[in-house]
Amino acid sequence: MSERSVLVVTVTYNSTEAVSHFLASIPAAGSSVGEVIVAENASSEADETRAVTEASGARFFLLPDNVGYGSGVAAAIDAATQPYDYILVSNPDVVLEPGSVDLLVQAADELPGGGSFGPKILTAEGDVYPSARQLPSLRTGVAHAVFGRIWPGNPWTVAYRAERENDRRRNAGWLSGACLLIRPEAYRAIGGFDLSYFMYFEDVDLGDRLGRAGWANVYVPDAVITHSGAHSASRNVKRMEKAHHDSAYRYLSRRYSGWYNAPVRLALRLGLWGRLWWVSR
Repeated sequence: MSERSVLVVTVTYNSTEAVSHFLASIPAAGSSVGEVIVAENASSEADETRAVTEASGARFFLLPDNVGYGSGVAAAIDAATQPYDYILVSNPDVVLEPGSVDLLVQAADELPGGGSFGPKILTAEGDVYPSARQLPSLRTGVAHAVFGRIWPGNPWTVAYRAERENDRRRNAGWLSGACLLIRPEAYRAIGGFDLSYFMYFEDVDLGDRLGRAGWANVYVPDAVITHSGAHSASRNVKRMEKAHHDSAYRYLSRRYSGWYNAPVRLALRLGLWGRLWWVSR
């Protein structure tokens, strides 16, 4: 496996404690790991994050402002100084299980038509998070948004989350950006992450565009990570809820962009505004 080299990138914002655990988990994750870059979005903990990053042997890259997740990833990739065969994009509040990166690389080597590869993601409580989902259509997206929290077992959420298929390797519409191995050729072919997404839905959009370009998004449950959700987003719930709803509208409105879909976009906007008010009240 050492014949392959993986560039590992993560983006931090007031994430010093979380990223310290992430960096500590990297050595056991695989012999394929090469350069590791932490892109810091100019938070108040930048100096602390720099110290933790450099102590681990990783590279620290300070961004001039909080540019968001996708833009931070893109900047980190552009800053790479060593050659690499694959890119592992990860949240800082992730712990990589031993061998997990090598297992993703093995799957990528076996499936040259795959553009992205996602591991099984466990929550801090040990539950499997549904990280390999179908692309949200207007019907499933709206129904999931409306009913997902009050009726988790509704048929639209069940179909969208594809939770009954969490234990087998399969293709998905999109894979969670919490941890994602990306083939560089595929990444460059579609222009990487869409930088108009500040946070949320950039992974949905990436999976969508990879699929449209003929690349598969492959779920690899043999590779396992734990996602604690302990980064700064949890400290700014209302702000992050707004960012999530704005990104949801951006994604769905672009899928229904024709002039004749103006009533659909208006309904989406009003519905998402209403949902945002409800969850943030």
